[in-house]
Amino acid sequence: MANLALITGASSGIGAEFARYHARRGGDVILTARSADKLDALAEELREAHGITAHVFAVDLGAPGGADDLAAKVDAAGLEVEILINNAGFGGQGAHVDRDLDDERAMIDLNVTALVTLCHHFGGRMAARGKGRILNVSSTAGFMPGPLQAIYFATKAFVKSFSEALDQELRPKGVTVTLLAPGYVETGFADRADLHGTGLVKGGGKSAKSVAKHGYDAMRRGALVTVNEGPLGFMVDWVIPLLPRRAVLKMVERMQKK
Repeated sequence: MANLALITGASSGIGAEFARYHARRGGDVILTARSADKLDALAEELREAHGITAHVFAVDLGAPGGADDLAAKVDAAGLEVEILINNAGFGGQGAHVDRDLDDERAMIDLNVTALVTLCHHFGGRMAARGKGRILNVSSTAGFMPGPLQAIYFATKAFVKSFSEALDQELRPKGVTVTLLAPGYVETGFADRADLHGTGLVKGGGKSAKSVAKHGYDAMRRGALVTVNEGPLGFMVDWVIPLLPRRAVLKMVERMQKK
């Protein structure tokens, strides 16, 4: 196993690009998502193109016990994860009380519970070995509340807070935690989140490939938090915290409306 990276949500979008970028650097991968066919196709692509080893575990991380199941399968295979990339997640447009509650809970289960479970399991093993890297994919949504995507923004705020605290705990043990907080990215996210027609999507976004490279390189440097667009990073770090709260709420709501 050469520099083995476990990548969640690897069947498409940013997750698949993480896998391709890591493989180009000679690293082996563990690919996980719900779609076995897509994972198998990506694994074969990476083996043929880069001569690396690719393991596939088709798991629904949002299902009860899904993350525990994945951790058990990785352990049973005798695989030692050196890089953990928590990329899996989804959003959903609409007022919270109008949305299906099961879908809202599922979002929390995948975006938060699965990520925490994998960080605890593999982060603990990294700390025991004295080395490792974790990259948690959040969003600039995590820097503010999000009317019409209230649960999604809240889950990403959790991931931001959790990742920063976890890095402080693990860094003395040789493990770094990096938070990637991109703006809108051109993936299938908007389809799943029903965001087409909103101001957010109309403005366009960055490519999954560029975002994956930015986040991966930041993780390698041991950065704590990184935003893939400089002006956007300045906005969420220095402008939004100084604006009146109601102004921020109205601004975000306008972006999420159709």
